[in-house]
Amino acid sequence: MSEMIAVYDAAGREIGAQERAVVYAEGLWHASAGVLVRSRDGSKVYVHKRTDTKAVFAGMHDCLAGGVLAPGEDPAAAAVRELGEELGIELGAHDDQPLPLASASWDGEWAGRPMRCHLFAYELRYDGPIRHQPEEIVDGWWWTDEELRSHLENPAWPFVPDTRVLIPDLLR
Repeated sequence: MSEMIAVYDAAGREIGAQERAVVYAEGLWHASAGVLVRSRDGSKVYVHKRTDTKAVFAGMHDCLAGGVLAPGEDPAAAAVRELGEELGIELGAHDDQPLPLASASWDGEWAGRPMRCHLFAYELRYDGPIRHQPEEIVDGWWWTDEELRSHLENPAWPFVPDTRVLIPDLLR
């Protein structure tokens, strides 16, 4: 049995749980939370490349460290969990916490199938160490908003499509 994730309705209400493989195969609404890691001075964002073995959006670039929500999981808690899992950023109770930045619903397509996701984006100002989870991230680097925007102007540049929806609210 694969990992269970929360299933949502089109309006954004959690309505149950299903195996991740079923959610993707049937195009069920689900939710994800991601964190835009921005340098403390606000001048750069952390961009990374996903591994070629990821089940969804393999080998693509992203500026959000994130993932799907477990049943009953709060988006803010999922965002903090994903920071630790993907980038090795462990936040304690006395550390700055990610702040809500944007949300959207994406009714798109991946690999010829519907992909429907409610997206919750947060921002964290951070200059500490970053340690990639090798199963999820191949490489990462700091870019200015303009550097990222210039790459995004090319629709063929492999960037995750759900984060593209949020870009106007993420970048300055």
